[in-house]
Amino acid sequence: MVRIFACKRTISLDLLFFYSSPQSLAFVNALQCKEPHADEVWSVAWTSSDTVISGSVDGTVKQWDSTSGQVSLARPPHNLAIVSLSVSPDARFVLYNSLEGTTCLWDIQSDKIVGKHESYDRSTVDGAEPSWSVSLNPKGGTYAASSGTGNVNVFSANPDSFGAKQATLVSGKSKYGMSPDGRRIGLALENGQLFIFDVESQSLTTTYSSHAMTLLLTASDDKRLTLHDVRLSPSGKPGSGAVATLVGHSSWVLCTDISPDSRLAVSGSADKSIKVWDLSARCAVSTTHESGEIWSVSWRPKPPAPGSTGAFVSAGQDGFVRWWRSAGVSGM
Repeated sequence: MVRIFACKRTISLDLLFFYSSPQSLAFVNALQCKEPHADEVWSVAWTSSDTVISGSVDGTVKQWDSTSGQVSLARPPHNLAIVSLSVSPDARFVLYNSLEGTTCLWDIQSDKIVGKHESYDRSTVDGAEPSWSVSLNPKGGTYAASSGTGNVNVFSANPDSFGAKQATLVSGKSKYGMSPDGRRIGLALENGQLFIFDVESQSLTTTYSSHAMTLLLTASDDKRLTLHDVRLSPSGKPGSGAVATLVGHSSWVLCTDISPDSRLAVSGSADKSIKVWDLSARCAVSTTHESGEIWSVSWRPKPPAPGSTGAFVSAGQDGFVRWWRSAGVSGM
């Protein structure tokens, strides 16, 4: 199965084809949450307000202070696991979805749920499809949700019409991600194909034949990550598809994210390791081993300070949220 986790800004392809001797990087565990979740954490996001949001199998969604590691806000436990979450660019709203398909929009400023949609409820919508992964449109107004059928549904994210279906992208694929500008959605098939849809026209624009918007990074059960060039040329033609394969994990790659400057990527695996990758050299430059599987990673969205290669957060099987920063740099 292919997972699409990262879809970031463009970097020069000159970097992708420039081979140099990469330097090893060291990342240290700068902070660990004071009280872990009671079960595995399946989704984590470092926000633009420098807080961290996590969703757990224990049914809770929590906001963490990145200085103290303490919980600053939390939602009451849902009766089933939280499987996916997405944060708005201004860090005000958190969209999260539960195992059975209850999608909620949490207003962080007011600490209130301002939208709730039971996607599994067939009594109100004929042929309703329970949602799984969810992603807010960065421009606001809508969110995308994948379903068990492989379709991607686009719903209203406005509080007064939250959950009203706007469109359905029929594909038969099983995993997806939304581009940073909210204009395209990528979907992946278990055989490795990658499909790009245009949201406005609701049409399939491009198909890539790799395990497989800018550059897009996918993680897979085949232990690999694949970097794709899915940018559109001025003439409207699609990019060249897969341009690099990153190999090094010994088991399924469960999550990945690209740094804000698009120089590095981080990945977590069922082999209980976290790897940082140099995207220009196409190799791992840092490996850290943990006590359990790593289910989610997220780079700090703020650009790194001078002399730093950035910071990221990880979470997984043991329920802890951990902050990582470049070695030799004080603070985050």
